[in-house]
Amino acid sequence: MSDQISGNKLIEGEDYYLSPEGYKVFTEKFHLKRGYCCKSGCRHCPYGFDKKTGNLRK
Repeated sequence: MSDQISGNKLIEGEDYYLSPEGYKVFTEKFHLKRGYCCKSGCRHCPYGFDKKTGNLRK
C-alpha cells in the first residue's frame, strides 16, 4: 500500500504506528478514513472482519 491515501500523507501515531518488529500497523482511525474493509484481518479493523470465517461481524 502506498504511503498516501486520497492525496493525504499518513501521520505516524495517528494513521499508523511501527510494531516492535518494524512493521507499519494501521490504526482504527486510518481504516475508518479509508472507508472500507480490505478483508486482510487487520489488527485494528473497525469493521469486524473475522479472517477465520471470512465474515464481517458488524
